[in-house]
Amino acid sequence: MVRSLWTGATGMNAQQLNVDNISNNLANVNTTGYKTEVMEFKSLLYQTIQTKTTTANGEEKPIGAEVGLGVRNSSIMSVFTQGNMTATEIDTDFAINGDGFFAIQGEDGNTYYTRNGRFIFAVGTDGMTLTNSDGEPVLSTTGEPIVLEDGIVASKVTINSKGELYYPDEDGVSKKLDFQIGLYQFSNPAGLLKVGDSMYQQTEASGNALNENTEENLKKSTLKSGYLEGSNVQIADEMVNLIVAQRAYEMNSKVITTSDEMLQSANALKK
Repeated sequence: MVRSLWTGATGMNAQQLNVDNISNNLANVNTTGYKTEVMEFKSLLYQTIQTKTTTANGEEKPIGAEVGLGVRNSSIMSVFTQGNMTATEIDTDFAINGDGFFAIQGEDGNTYYTRNGRFIFAVGTDGMTLTNSDGEPVLSTTGEPIVLEDGIVASKVTINSKGELYYPDEDGVSKKLDFQIGLYQFSNPAGLLKVGDSMYQQTEASGNALNENTEENLKKSTLKSGYLEGSNVQIADEMVNLIVAQRAYEMNSKVITTSDEMLQSANALKK
């Protein structure tokens, strides 16, 4: 009975974290580029109550008797399905159609990856730089910040579906600039480290970033200017998951209550 108390407690702790994860999904339903997260569970150790040979005369049983000691959360996995595209009519907003990620240079100098394509041209010390909303530079296919030359008017720059930048010459003919927005893929995107602000960091589990511009075997992603990719959170699914998690929490709570009542009955036998 004491074992059942702790087993019920592990279930309550696991479902509490499950509710926290579902709440985070619902809270980010309007976050650009957010990917829904799924909780994974794993059973704890098993304790052997009876072995295969427990009869008085030593006869072998076909199976033994083992009792589980509860559950724990093994991982929280991001699901990288395509989110809905929302029109913004802003030329520097980009939605990725495909498996690619934008590369962002963080304040610490490290490279981070995101599906959030809300960019702006900001005035920096080196010139007009394409950045995210936090002022962090967007990296090109060569891994360098995209900095426009002096005299280029940012509002006249156009970007095609491949991420290539164009600027009109004196005759109004668009000429290709020496920049292309970098798009990168991963062999195992679920292994990326979530660092907040819809940013991810490369890990050993995710594998190295694969540059779509140089990797010939990759299916190329495309950019849609004037659009942003919304989250892929399905509210109806999350509400169902929330109800299931709540009921599981209540059932584990009932296990503890029942075990406590059984202990009370056992203690009352001596009276």
